[in-house]
Amino acid sequence: MMKEIIEQSLTNAYTYQDYRDLVQTLLAEGKATGPNQSEELINYSMLNDRRMKRLDKTIKISDETRLEIEKITAPQTWLVLTEGWCGDAAQNLPVLHKMAELNDNINLKLVLRDEHLALMDLFLTNGGRSIPKLIALDSNHNIIDTWGPRPTVVTKMVADYKAKNGTLDAQFKQDLQVWYNKDKGKSTQDDFVKMIQKASLKEV
Repeated sequence: MMKEIIEQSLTNAYTYQDYRDLVQTLLAEGKATGPNQSEELINYSMLNDRRMKRLDKTIKISDETRLEIEKITAPQTWLVLTEGWCGDAAQNLPVLHKMAELNDNINLKLVLRDEHLALMDLFLTNGGRSIPKLIALDSNHNIIDTWGPRPTVVTKMVADYKAKNGTLDAQFKQDLQVWYNKDKGKSTQDDFVKMIQKASLKEV
């Protein structure tokens, strides 16, 4: 059943560029991705579109990350659940795209969460439909590993803040974007280096 849901989702998946084009087309029509349309979500989407344009130009992949990515010799698909209004997705998708571009064996595919809730519900985070969520698949669509919705270090920051304050307020969300800007995708890359190394160990 899980594999059927994954394979069905892949038939409706976007390339990175197609996803970027979709978000921009919807924004030109005054819309956000997903069924829920609000001024708030549209504003988030506009902000994220500008953010991704900047990151597409400025994100640098480290030599260590590049070396690990280049070690992937078998075809795999990185299937990512996302939405245009999601701040974490906007910060991380450009990094995933730059990494995937380094190796022809990696096929990055994106699907909209709210159009693929059956898939999303297979990969919940603490019971929530948190995005972005990446599912790494081998050529037979078996799961190699998963990542998301945030770099490991941010996951801890979020958990600690929630434990202390009960919820993520506007100030924390603003501080988080500042953190992402300073980090420049390094923590996401570190997670993927570890993920690739772990997969290599399983193959030995």
